Amino acid sequence: MNRILAGYKVTLEVDRGTDFGFYLTDGEEDVLLHRSEIVDDIEIGDQVKVFIYYDKQGRLAATMRIPEVQVGKYGWAEVVSVKRDLGVFVNIGLVKDILVSLDELPAIMSLWPAEGDSLFITLKLDKQERLFGQLATEDIIQREAVPAPKGIWNQTIKGNVYRLLKVGSFVFSEQGYRCFLHESERKSEPRLGELVEGRVIDQKDDGSLNISLLPFKQEKMDDDSEAIYTYLLRRGGAMPYGDKTSPEDIQFHFRMSKGAFKRALGKLMKDGKIYQEDGWSYTIDKKQDE
Repeated sequence: MNRILAGYKVTLEVDRGTDFGFYLTDGEEDVLLHRSEIVDDIEIGDQVKVFIYYDKQGRLAATMRIPEVQVGKYGWAEVVSVKRDLGVFVNIGLVKDILVSLDELPAIMSLWPAEGDSLFITLKLDKQERLFGQLATEDIIQREAVPAPKGIWNQTIKGNVYRLLKVGSFVFSEQGYRCFLHESERKSEPRLGELVEGRVIDQKDDGSLNISLLPFKQEKMDDDSEAIYTYLLRRGGAMPYGDKTSPEDIQFHFRMSKGAFKRALGKLMKDGKIYQEDGWSYTIDKKQDE
């Protein structure tokens, strides 16, 4: 007969009662079902479905509150605490939180999940039969994902980041769509597990999506124009940058491409806020002062 192991849903017989619950058995092993973990009336001799886990004292215990996340079954789990030397603890609906080891997490700690983020995980037992959370692999995500419907282009999508690569981030949407966020379509790299909101910019033949976290070009130009104008004001209304400035200098000082910089300058000039002269840019009040 198979042993009773943590992380699995099993059917056991109610063997005997105590002041604090019932002992369940498979005929060879017993496990406690505490009264706080009983959700339906049970009697001696009943067959009950329970989930096996380790309680806070490290003992095998049973609960009738069966979580979605089990060994071999995947689901979302919210991060409830972060421990630098261990990893992150997630809530799967048990009285005891589950550890996702630091071995599963990014090498850069700033990209670790934060409290409130969500991870798509299963459970696993290590060689000592300790229970851990395990991140879903790309193969699992592709198995669990559903193809996005046609005509979703430019619509807003929310989802949690489930994989980080140098070229970009992968997102599993609330609807179950698999999405890719290229590094050029974000201002900063999101954390693993972070909930992001973007818009669909492309749809692949397999139903997966490309998304962007950047605003529409007009909105972005407004943001860039505001950033440039604020920079000008901080410099007293003059700066040695304009249409002829090198892309490298623009990227270093303004964190934007030369094309975006020129569009933003053009808008500021069209709005009558700045003018350019001899490679410099000035706020319009400088011209009035001359």
